[in-house]
Amino acid sequence: MSALLDVILPVFLVIGAGWAAAWRGLLPEAYVDGLMKFAQNFALPCLLFTAISRLDLGAEFHPALLGSFYGGAVAGFLAGLLGARLIFRRPWEDSVAIGFSCLFSNSLLLGLPITERAYGPDALEANVAIIAIHAPFCYGVGITVMEVIRNRGARLASLPPKVLKAMFSNALILGIALGFAVNLTGAPVPGPVSDALDLMVRAALPAALFGLGGVLYRYRPEGDVATIAMICIVSLVLHPAVVWGLGTLAGLDRDAFRSAVLTAAMAPGVNTYLFANMYGVARRVSASGVLIGTAVSLGTVWVWLALLP
Repeated sequence: MSALLDVILPVFLVIGAGWAAAWRGLLPEAYVDGLMKFAQNFALPCLLFTAISRLDLGAEFHPALLGSFYGGAVAGFLAGLLGARLIFRRPWEDSVAIGFSCLFSNSLLLGLPITERAYGPDALEANVAIIAIHAPFCYGVGITVMEVIRNRGARLASLPPKVLKAMFSNALILGIALGFAVNLTGAPVPGPVSDALDLMVRAALPAALFGLGGVLYRYRPEGDVATIAMICIVSLVLHPAVVWGLGTLAGLDRDAFRSAVLTAAMAPGVNTYLFANMYGVARRVSASGVLIGTAVSLGTVWVWLALLP
């Protein structure tokens, strides 16, 4: 339990510091918006570009691993989407954002360090394979479904350009695409540029988490408790349970199985709020899902660790 506290509590405390700053009036709403724009449009794209450009893309890219993890992710997305729409009667656009909260687990900020602490650095190859396509896959699903919903009634032939435009006007996706381009071509990144990117990367997660705390103060969870509870159940229980079943059927080896299930068991990531904020829907629910899901995961991740071989 101490290892989990060492990993998760610092994240929770940074978010809490942002919440306290907003509560005490030290972080006005305009500052929160500016901080989130910096994180979403500049710092996080730099982080994704840097991480992907330096990855070994040939490591552990097994169809069984990716199929098990992303099969569970899609199951979570559909459960969140349909639950929000059919049970809680949310608008379709809200329902897509809530489904995205159930789709996008915190594979980088929580999944990597928890797996490393539990099983050692040699157990991270499968985590890296999952993370390499995590954001493109999840944003691809979320943006495609959102654009289909927002353009209902339009001719199907008009949808692909709109989806592609929405995806490639997103700074996060651009950072990912450029990272893959540099990685695959072997194009060198000049030293000063690399150093500048590293400076931005060091600011990305603290800025996003601190800004998210300010967002949480603005979008408090009054009236949304049941919806937030559904996000937590789908993210922390259903997603890893489906991955467990699919991984067992696919015959994943022990290390890949552990990595897939643990990554699926992580709380919703900061990108779930960024996605909701991008479309201006379900922001309070998405932000609260990150905070409450992270807190609840202190217990649920411990259970999954106890169950894993």
